Amino acid sequence: MLILGLDSSAKAASCAVYDSQAQSVISYGGVNAEITHSETLLPLAENILKAAKLTLGDIGAFAVTAGPGSFTGVRIAVSAVKGMAFAAENLGSRNRRFAADCSVFPVSSLHSLAYNLLGRECVACCVMDARREQFYNAMFRISGDKITRLTENRAIGKAELEAELLNYEDDIIVTVGDGADLFIPELCAPIAQRQQSAVSVCLAALEYEPVAAKELMPLYLRLPQAERERRAGAGSAPLSSN
Repeated sequence: MLILGLDSSAKAASCAVYDSQAQSVISYGGVNAEITHSETLLPLAENILKAAKLTLGDIGAFAVTAGPGSFTGVRIAVSAVKGMAFAAENLGSRNRRFAADCSVFPVSSLHSLAYNLLGRECVACCVMDARREQFYNAMFRISGDKITRLTENRAIGKAELEAELLNYEDDIIVTVGDGADLFIPELCAPIAQRQQSAVSVCLAALEYEPVAAKELMPLYLRLPQAERERRAGAGSAPLSSN
């Protein structure tokens, strides 16, 4: 089955086509520049399909980082996948080589980051910049091709996370994600493994239950800033959206 994966949960945006049967990356493209994801994501997807001489009708499933991350970036990727999945379904199964129906896999952006370190022996501290001196974080144990989740996704302060890392003093800790440089730079993964990647989204996808495109929703750990400010101005206590 061919999986088209998208990620725009942080500054970098990327797309990949992955053959799950052959366990091979067919095509990949990414941009890490000061350009809005609404300008880059769909052209990236179009270009990697064209380079591989594929169409949406050849795609058997879609995978997307549904959160946590940039509120705007997550919404853009989710909307893009919804549109492409609907388009692929309208092409009809006659033109689809690998599957009669399109599945959409909503993947945790933090979980997909752990897949950047596949093959290593370490504890992955996946950190994304949540601003206001917080990180989106989850911890995973990497042992060769096995990834074990150690914590749930959460928004956590730097000091609290640093204290928690003392529990892993017997392990090799590697930080990965767009918050790695801001957290403990000395623990950063190599630059080629540090950023969010649509390839890792595709690798993680099959651990998730697929949903219909119309059911795909962003998964936030906290409310968008505008909503938090609105609640604060109205005298309401801030609420988590997860």
